Amino acid sequence: MSYYIIREFDGSFDNTVTSVREALAKEGFGILTEIDVKATLRKKLDVDFQNYIILGACNPPFAYRALTAEDKIGLMLPCNVIVQETPDGKTEVAAIDPVASMIAVENVELPPIAEKIRSKLQLVIDSV
Repeated sequence: MSYYIIREFDGSFDNTVTSVREALAKEGFGILTEIDVKATLRKKLDVDFQNYIILGACNPPFAYRALTAEDKIGLMLPCNVIVQETPDGKTEVAAIDPVASMIAVENVELPPIAEKIRSKLQLVIDSV
């Protein structure tokens, strides 16, 4: 089982980031965090890196259900979604597979929640 859901696009990086934001919002996700890896590595290490954004996405109703089922699950939240330029000039979008990450947590209440979130994240990636 892979720990991520992925798709590659021919579109520009900036347009893809915009599309991902819109698709996440449509599926009920807000973006809690955003890390511009390229800018951070430039500032901290003075190195060049490809365009790479990490979006920390959260669907509040499902996050609440998960947190009430397992109080330490916040260690695995939010659901990260990345957008990055590939060496061949394409743009890749990947999201954490919450089902794969929940395998480590032995709580029978979590798999149904993780399945629903995985479906929503798959819809996000499919709709970009």
